[in-house]
Amino acid sequence: WRAALVVAFTIPLSLLFGFFGMQMFGISVNLMSLGAIDFGTIVDGSVVMVENCMHRLESNGNRKLNLIEIIRGAAHEVARPIVFGVLIIISVYLPILTLQSLEGRMFRPMAVTVVSALLGSLFLALFVVPVLCTVALRHRAGVLALKHGHLEQRWFEKLKARYLSSLVRAEHHRKLIYIAAIALVAVALLSLKFIGTEFMPTLDEGSMIITSKKLPGISLTESIRIGKEIERTIMSFPEVAGVVTKLGRPDLATEAMGEYESDSYITFTPKVRDESPAKKEELAKRMEAALDKIPGVSYELTQPMQMRMDETITGTRGDVALKIFGPDLDTLEQLGKQARKIIGSIRGASQTQMELLSGAAELQVDVNRTAAARYGVNVSDVQEIIENLYGSRQISEMIEGEQRFPIALRLPANLRNNPEELSSLQLKTPSGAMVRLDQVATIRQVRGPIIIGREQARRRIVVMSNVSDRDLGSFVNDSKAAISRQLHLPAGYRLEWGGQYENQQRAQARLAIMLPISILIIAGLLYATFQNVRQMFLILLIVPLALVGGIGALWMRGMNLNLSASVGFIALFGIAVLNGVVMVSHINSLRESGCPEEEAIRKGASDRLRPVLITALVASLGFIPMAVSTSRGAEVQRPLATVVIGGLFSATALTLYVLPLLYSTFRPRAEKIEEESESYQLEGMPRT
Repeated sequence: WRAALVVAFTIPLSLLFGFFGMQMFGISVNLMSLGAIDFGTIVDGSVVMVENCMHRLESNGNRKLNLIEIIRGAAHEVARPIVFGVLIIISVYLPILTLQSLEGRMFRPMAVTVVSALLGSLFLALFVVPVLCTVALRHRAGVLALKHGHLEQRWFEKLKARYLSSLVRAEHHRKLIYIAAIALVAVALLSLKFIGTEFMPTLDEGSMIITSKKLPGISLTESIRIGKEIERTIMSFPEVAGVVTKLGRPDLATEAMGEYESDSYITFTPKVRDESPAKKEELAKRMEAALDKIPGVSYELTQPMQMRMDETITGTRGDVALKIFGPDLDTLEQLGKQARKIIGSIRGASQTQMELLSGAAELQVDVNRTAAARYGVNVSDVQEIIENLYGSRQISEMIEGEQRFPIALRLPANLRNNPEELSSLQLKTPSGAMVRLDQVATIRQVRGPIIIGREQARRRIVVMSNVSDRDLGSFVNDSKAAISRQLHLPAGYRLEWGGQYENQQRAQARLAIMLPISILIIAGLLYATFQNVRQMFLILLIVPLALVGGIGALWMRGMNLNLSASVGFIALFGIAVLNGVVMVSHINSLRESGCPEEEAIRKGASDRLRPVLITALVASLGFIPMAVSTSRGAEVQRPLATVVIGGLFSATALTLYVLPLLYSTFRPRAEKIEEESESYQLEGMPRT
């Protein structure tokens, strides 16, 4: 228990280094900066150091060696693999530091904090833990020496004996194990094609927002009446605690909403807030079905924070947004209607809507220049009378004290909005004759554009859709295939997919560049550790083996492959490689001391059984709270923790069996071992 206290003592000290790193980069304490730290990962170096000190004391027997000399030798033995193992874990977090936009803001604080804590834990493992071991294990030195003969009866020694016997049996079925490992990796990689993909899991905010879109050109009075009817319908559900509706845009115009649009903010009762997302989804469907009974209104159901983030980051409110760019508004609207119909027919489409371009009622007066010339009427005369009668031109000014008020002429509403009444207006020609307005112009009521959306100085229309009961990636793939088959774009028009899918593509593109660079850095550190290309590739084989458990865990829990899970794979690679470095380094050490290869492999694997199991178990236990948490925001961390726990199970099992079996194939040359054995002698003790 004193050894356990030594390891536990390094946790708060490592966290201090993490806090210091957060302060240096101006990062605040939040869910992703401090909550994502795995205590098991940051104490891996200390675990290996303390375990090796215990192992040296146990194997000392009755030899009269000074306690400080034993611990110094144990520290020298594992210092090199600890340094490079922790550096490898740090290097795998480099891709996270390069993430941009929303994903960078979410995961960069986590990477900075973890890297700072790991650097602190490395310093503690090398310089503080050995000193603490000389104090904590002082009373154990004599006890271990006297009771060395009885240590074989302990439960762990029995476990080690069973592991050694199973490893011997595995050596006789070497080819079968190789085939099984290759098959597992192949099946895991092939299954990635069928697993769902998304940018990030949807956070359960415990509330809802319903965006209502009424008919364009609706009056403010009618819009308020319909809004109250919507509120009454929402409040008819017993799960709803309150609803507040915001109509139109605010005074500061932070969002462009007309009188025909409104947002209804819904709060649930405490019981409903704590229910699962599936039950909230079922409530949303019932609520949408009830609201559909109100004619002339379309709805979009989402959550307040999610809606604001989508608007801020991607400019749209839906999970998927198809942007169509082109010069003509009528053609854009026609293409948008076709695209909305196509996307709405895809399985999983929910609340598919098109951005409104036209719909506002307009009175259009087209001057017939030929008829006007025949009557001697100028076009400017027609335009002037229309401007005067509709209040667009100031005809005089009233002065009252120091105040000035413009005066404009305006027709009453019954004449202004009636094309037939407007047609009877009389115009005076230069000859003095009177001409009706409809004799020199065509007057009609049309639907004009409400808003003209632009992006990168080009006109565009957006078709938005949410995704329910399906993953985002497969939905977009099916939508792309359907759009390419059924929607034919004229020349000068193009498509662009956005929304959450845009974030997902950007993050995947960044990771596709940085992950190979990170693996090259790991390979360089491994080569610096072993000075051997063969053993570098031997350790790198753990990476695909670790994928098996991580992918299997996602399938078992029914989770999609998202950015959080990808970050989990990155963290998993570093932890798995550390165990491989510790085991292979010890086997090399035994070979350098003159131990035969077969015996060195078996003894090295059995000697490192305890640190490998402890580091994997401690890291897994550290992620369990994140994996099972159901609190607000846990949806982001749950895939990360699931991948690490599942991957550690497969990586540990395969490290204990596949790695020793492959060692003979990837072993260094015999002459190289002899040279290292002669040059790395230190006080009669081989250097790893």
